[in-house]
Amino acid sequence: MAILGRRDVKTVLVLGIATLFWVAEGAPYRQFCSGDRRDLVEISNATEPINNSTAAVNGTATVNNGNAGNANTVNNNGVFDVTTYGAKADDKTINTMAFMKTWVAACKNSTGTAKVFVPEGTFVTGPVVFQGPCLNPVIFEVKGTIKATTDPSDYAEDSWFLFQIIDGLTITGGGIFDGQGESMWKYNTCKNEHTCVKPPSSIKFQRVNNSIIDGITSLNSKYFHFHITDSSNYTVVNVNITAPANSPNTDGMHISDTSDIKVSDTKIGTGDDCISIGQGVTNAYISNVFCGPGHGLSVGSLGKYPNEKDVHGIFVTNCTLSNTTNGARIKTYAASPPSKASNITYQDIIMESVKNPIIIDQKYSSRSSPEPSKVELSDVHFKNIKGTTISNVAVTLSCSSSVPCKGVELLDINLAFHDPQSQNSTIASQCLNAEFTTGGAQNPPPCPK
Repeated sequence: MAILGRRDVKTVLVLGIATLFWVAEGAPYRQFCSGDRRDLVEISNATEPINNSTAAVNGTATVNNGNAGNANTVNNNGVFDVTTYGAKADDKTINTMAFMKTWVAACKNSTGTAKVFVPEGTFVTGPVVFQGPCLNPVIFEVKGTIKATTDPSDYAEDSWFLFQIIDGLTITGGGIFDGQGESMWKYNTCKNEHTCVKPPSSIKFQRVNNSIIDGITSLNSKYFHFHITDSSNYTVVNVNITAPANSPNTDGMHISDTSDIKVSDTKIGTGDDCISIGQGVTNAYISNVFCGPGHGLSVGSLGKYPNEKDVHGIFVTNCTLSNTTNGARIKTYAASPPSKASNITYQDIIMESVKNPIIIDQKYSSRSSPEPSKVELSDVHFKNIKGTTISNVAVTLSCSSSVPCKGVELLDINLAFHDPQSQNSTIASQCLNAEFTTGGAQNPPPCPK
């Protein structure tokens, strides 16, 4: 991927700017690591307003003395408009520094809840870190469209917008976050190369608690649309997520190491999982989600890395999947380190021409491995799942020989084969190393015990 060759240079520049930006105001400088894309910029407790001058790459955005130095002199009743800080809605100016300055001023607002306001129009930005802790809750209201820059070398880290170390964040307004991922999809080799350089996710939330994402659109992410990690008490509602079916790794939401998250009344169409539940997620409630196109509503993949945390308490209900490659899916890697996933329920789900409506796959992306998965699955329920499938195998329970699935329930399963191009209309179930019970309607017929 020669196109990404300039990343090292820009990593140094971006991290240097960030260092000056925060250290100049007396923030403790605790860690900057660029060697691993998952490393964090761990700088917190910065309580004094910014008052410095720092030039950005190529001089396209600058933090000047003055405006951000007094957070309350340029806002109206706690509203911080990005255009006041120099942003231009002309679909060409790079507004990275203007967005950063607006955030710093709002984050340090001491008079109550602050609002970062992005008015109508089209704003272009490179990667931005919106970091707390803030003095009060912050509303990030987007009325217009925000577009990501398209040069891959702009992105030294794994996200376009990173919201980090914040308590009480609300993102709303009906606006659009356009990742312009079509500019980078052709360079994504991650499907075939495990050591690939991953493109940036559109919006990453890390250590963000007590937060609401309401009524926004994410369009054409370069990688994940939303990546939510190390967070708690999180609500996502009325969100629209869109990317073509052939766009690589454009998961609608990837959630990891997060507790008490609710996703509802949301429409997702992507080139990968509509929602993927990763390691360390507990108490996730997903309802009224429309998924399609995409790879389904998935728990996993699990077991790829050492020391993954357990998954527990996943409830998916009243969702519709249409023309997806999978429906209700649980996936783990073979030859995995040990972990557990339990208390998982898919209930009241409608399938419309879904390829694999119900599937447990414990050799995900690792068919040739002779070693079984050591991710232990238990207390798994598929209830009242109905609709149509384009696969002759509608229910697959392919579990590990090392830790067979326990406590799997199939209740009221009613799936009909629907593929006008196929002459074989029979459907069946396939099971391996699965301990399961059945009840109510069973179409396809369950595996023999």
